[in-house]
Amino acid sequence: MDKSRRTFTAGGLLASVSLLSENAQAGLASRTKPYAPSANAQAFVSKLGIRYPIVQAVIGGATPELAVAVAQAGGLGGLGLTWSPETEVRNYVTRVRTATREPFAVGYVLAFGASTLPVALDAGAPVIQFSFGIPSAEQVARIRQAGAKFGIQISNLPGARKAFDVGADYISCQGQEAGGHNQAQSSWHEHIDSIMAAAGKTPVLAAGGLSGGKDLRKVLAMGLSGGVFGTRFVASKEYPAHPEYHRRLLKAKASDTVLTVCFDGGWPGALHRVLRNPTLDRWEADGAKFESARPGVGDVVGRIGDMTFERYSIFPPFAVTTGQPEDMAMYAGLGVGEIQDIPGAGELVRRIWAECIKG
Repeated sequence: MDKSRRTFTAGGLLASVSLLSENAQAGLASRTKPYAPSANAQAFVSKLGIRYPIVQAVIGGATPELAVAVAQAGGLGGLGLTWSPETEVRNYVTRVRTATREPFAVGYVLAFGASTLPVALDAGAPVIQFSFGIPSAEQVARIRQAGAKFGIQISNLPGARKAFDVGADYISCQGQEAGGHNQAQSSWHEHIDSIMAAAGKTPVLAAGGLSGGKDLRKVLAMGLSGGVFGTRFVASKEYPAHPEYHRRLLKAKASDTVLTVCFDGGWPGALHRVLRNPTLDRWEADGAKFESARPGVGDVVGRIGDMTFERYSIFPPFAVTTGQPEDMAMYAGLGVGEIQDIPGAGELVRRIWAECIKG
């Protein structure tokens, strides 16, 4: 396991981004009446206490500023805090809770546990988003005792049934279209009808390949309750991606993404969708070997202070990363070809909704 996996914490690495003006947000919100094109979408936004059925994926490296901007604009913002220590979890949740009264989510990858869940709930996290597993009865009880809600990422009908059995307030159906770490073995389109038939009143969201309002409109027209956007929010001002990462996102098209296990340093065997780059090309050309047989294994390609990131690390290049960011994992979903700019996250929420209702 490389040093970056042991020592990485977002709070110690990421540069602070200024919060959007609350007055500006309030003025824009007053001109945009809440609107949902379906009963399912209306039920979801009402249940979560948000204005629009737009969910920001709880991506690693997400800052409080990103979560606040999305929440203030009417979507469900989020923080991915699986690997963060207790002090950072408390600090991040408190910062978001102080900056906005709107709901937001804290995400945990259950493959690595959720040891800081009590800290997040104590600090006031209103929504918990789980992935790569089903929360235990004890974890669900803690959430309910705190008066919070929770969602679960699933990828097929058996997984959905497990989520329903533990009382999930909503589920997000991830497909292989999604960028980043991927638990799905097929497209979300293949399972969505059977999942929705079994869901009853539980809201079902689509996750994977969504980039704009037209995508959301299609999802809602199918009867789903909302959409999850990951790559689109990585391409925002509040997400602290390295300039090279942002540049690649603007240039890329769907065919530039690859579903692979190449960048699994720190998470052996993890499937993920990334942009093709020199590390992946070299690995593939050498026979797509594992572990110590990989070409250039152990090479340090990124640094943040005294922390190092090896060639096959799961971590992407952040704004303050030095070295060879072009050789690091750059996560992107199949909707990347529609991304043409790097706007503020609040503007993105409003744009997605405006495009959705315009048709």
